[in-house]
Amino acid sequence: MFPKNHVKGRGAQEQIHNRFEKNNYEVSNEFLDHLNNEGESINQPKTVFIETFPKTIVNKVDSPDVGMNYSLNPYQGCEHGCVYCYARNSHEYWGYGAGMDFETKIMVKKNAPDLLEKKLKSKSWLAEPIVLSGNTDCYQPIEKELRITRNLLSVFLKYKHPVGIITKNALIQRDIDILEDLARDSLVRVIISVTSLSESTRRLLEPRTASVTKKLQTIENLSAKGIPVSIMMAPIIPSLNSHEILDLARETSSRGALSIGYTIVRLNGAIDKIFTRWLETSMPDKKDRILNQIKQCHNGNLNDNEFGRRMKGEGHISDQISQLFIIARKKYFNHKLVPELNCSLHKNHKDDQLSLF
Repeated sequence: MFPKNHVKGRGAQEQIHNRFEKNNYEVSNEFLDHLNNEGESINQPKTVFIETFPKTIVNKVDSPDVGMNYSLNPYQGCEHGCVYCYARNSHEYWGYGAGMDFETKIMVKKNAPDLLEKKLKSKSWLAEPIVLSGNTDCYQPIEKELRITRNLLSVFLKYKHPVGIITKNALIQRDIDILEDLARDSLVRVIISVTSLSESTRRLLEPRTASVTKKLQTIENLSAKGIPVSIMMAPIIPSLNSHEILDLARETSSRGALSIGYTIVRLNGAIDKIFTRWLETSMPDKKDRILNQIKQCHNGNLNDNEFGRRMKGEGHISDQISQLFIIARKKYFNHKLVPELNCSLHKNHKDDQLSLF
């Protein structure tokens, strides 16, 4: 059961004003009454998809905390609606809000496969893993129809180029055929985000992601095909999912996962307001405790921007979480190895292509 005032199917519980906009618009009571009479709601807008035409698609990542140097995002905005998502703030640079807009105004880059091919064919490009996606999920619901991610994987396979994938959607199983071909040459690594083993928690935190059951099945099915799978328990939210660390490690390892990582939640930018509002409507009895424990992880603040510290936190609670992951890795992943991605085939493949002429 969802709480009485909770907006079903969405993570953000309201529109959030874009901090870069000078004017702030408020909806009048008369307009709200009109919507109610028409059977509509200001908090349940339909998702719209906006085609964009970028000139480049591979992004250099400067952060030392995220474990990647290059990323590729076929979508901007994400219908999964994870309430804690750090990428919400990036939607403001496109003129939208970080709240409901992030989940309902999705920009799609249909030319992404062509741009990727152009990049991989470049004489100046030296093969290095490119991660799908560093910002929003490359397997969010619209991917089932548009197949942009599948076409990107075909390009990676064509040019024998290493690729990493981060997702929380079981739709990735559709592309097992391409992933198997990539895995044979150690050209792919998949990271599945599993935040909780509790379906009720998952539905509140990330309403349009795959169910817990489907995520576990995805780990098992990919692993059975020889596709390397790792787990990210991200984010850890004290007093909400922090008690699940050992259980989640045991369960995902038993399904074939090779390693597990984590981050601790930090409420940067507009996420502070979005997450607080979500707590008020979703679990008001736990609101103060959760916010206070998040602050204990970030030196009294809800956010920390310091590289090297912001993702793991500091203090007593962060230390406890760190120790639990040390135990989890030793107990459930001790003899497992994650294969290195192969960067050597791309150069050779390009040389082979040129020799045809």
